Amino acid sequence: MEAKTLDKEMSDKISFITYIIPAFADAYKMNMQDAYRYLKKYGGLDFLNRHWWALHTDNKYYALDDIYEICRQNGGLR
Repeated sequence: MEAKTLDKEMSDKISFITYIIPAFADAYKMNMQDAYRYLKKYGGLDFLNRHWWALHTDNKYYALDDIYEICRQNGGLR
């Protein structure tokens, strides 16, 4: 059986998402599970999946603010 490897773009996307969720949790004083649930419930994860490439080139604080704003627009009140 041949082992499959992730292409560079997918690897970069996973690395960014696994970096930004804990950063979001820290910035908004949540634990990791609550941050994940919040992002999933209010569209933050969808936004991350669609726009990770642009977000990862931005300053971390601007990226976190953009993600928070998307969640807020979708009903998040954190």
